[in-house]
Amino acid sequence: MISVIILFGALILIAGLIILFSPEIVLGYLKDKQERPGLHILAVIGRLILGILLISQAAQAKFPLIIEILGWLSVIAAVVLTVIGRKGFRSLVSWSLSIAKTYSRVGGLLASAFGVFLIYAFL
Repeated sequence: MISVIILFGALILIAGLIILFSPEIVLGYLKDKQERPGLHILAVIGRLILGILLISQAAQAKFPLIIEILGWLSVIAAVVLTVIGRKGFRSLVSWSLSIAKTYSRVGGLLASAFGVFLIYAFL
């Protein structure tokens, strides 16, 4: 299971680097897919899986309390994204895309740092 968390960390790192250096790739993808239910489902399931993995494997991490908190935050985010429904999710994505030009590179940097942290915490 730890290898799956490291894989999540690597994917988050890669996505963050893409956003940092070429944000239009990810932003264009999100803009194209924001109306489709698959993006919403992927956002919920991805957060739920990551959260459950982090909670269940926190004891093996270098920072178990932080990892467990991040896991619970991920599960809570999955529940919130489920509760707001597709319309609310589309509004959230639309709002995010509206501020993306200003903050996308900062978000990419933070995502990259989070990916590195996950990898480091479980190596």
